[in-house]
Amino acid sequence: MSAGDERIRVADAVGSLPRDAWDRLAGRDNPFVAWDFLTALEDSGSVGPGTGWQPLPIVVERGADRSLAAAMPAYAKSHSQGEYVFDHAWADAYERAGGSYYPKLQIAAPFTPATGPRLLAASDADAALLLRAAEAVCTRFGLSSAHATFLAPEQRAVFADGGWLMRSDIQFHWENRGYDSFDGFLAALSSRKRKAIRKERAAAQEGLAIRHLSGADIRAEHWDAFWEFYQDTGARKWGRPYLTREAFALLGERMADRILLVLAYDGGEAIAGALNFIGGTTLFGRYWGCTQQRRFLHFELCYYQAIDAAIERGLARVEAGAQGGHKLMRGYEPVETWSAHWIADPGLREAVGEFLRHEREAVAHDRSAMAGHTPFKNG
Repeated sequence: MSAGDERIRVADAVGSLPRDAWDRLAGRDNPFVAWDFLTALEDSGSVGPGTGWQPLPIVVERGADRSLAAAMPAYAKSHSQGEYVFDHAWADAYERAGGSYYPKLQIAAPFTPATGPRLLAASDADAALLLRAAEAVCTRFGLSSAHATFLAPEQRAVFADGGWLMRSDIQFHWENRGYDSFDGFLAALSSRKRKAIRKERAAAQEGLAIRHLSGADIRAEHWDAFWEFYQDTGARKWGRPYLTREAFALLGERMADRILLVLAYDGGEAIAGALNFIGGTTLFGRYWGCTQQRRFLHFELCYYQAIDAAIERGLARVEAGAQGGHKLMRGYEPVETWSAHWIADPGLREAVGEFLRHEREAVAHDRSAMAGHTPFKNG
């Protein structure tokens, strides 16, 4: 589509677009919309042919030099795996009614249930233009729907004002209320919960050495160890890991300074690890795995070590990934997350809209109830 000096198009891949121009729109706050992250997935074969995630970034180019004015990380999906916002029931219902739910358009950071910008634009007008472009892509190429998941709070209104259906869910995030140490955080908890966490940490750390690695300190042998951990977790949770081994190598080459790898050693052997990404204000926990089962080690590496790291780095919060009500008693509080959905078929749109209205009410009720059961002292 074009009008005057403006052109809207679908690119072949994020890697086909200029890195500096993409990152200027994406900013530095969120690592998962960075050019380095998205192209590492493309170049490693984690997305692309055979994966069900076909890159279709939508861009707005402007001026005689066709400079990048706005962009959207988008993918044609032939399934609903790796999204963490579940629409399988919608797909089943539409297929039973004679429709074809796949392919669909997914606007997301693949395999990443972390909040962040989905409309990389400097103005609300360009953000709205991207929404209209996504709808046009669905119409032109016969895609049933478009889904933007884990929206940054400041972009929710753009989708809602654009008439997209809004969906809420709950994650558990840790908030840094000016703590100067982990003990400072513990002091804000009730005595019983404070003692329980100290016991968990002592049991998890017994006989182990825990190391934090970032930047040039992360070497090939560390990625080899973590790959074993990741494969074990992936095989148990998803059937097969989403990322290839090459993806970790490329992430290490391209953005090691934005990665925090936490490894637990028994003697000289790494037996467990947690992979985190460092944002401008947030530490994002992404993957974990182990080759030896140790009591409370998952909580230690993924939650408590993340809190340690966030306090040390002066970060405002930790996002520890999807699901996990067990995080509540460990100081992670319930937070609503949001997605937005555009559906072409009027009948399916009406049915999904009614479902989401009831679901939002239930989610809000659940969040309110859980907020009253955090481990913090009363008041």
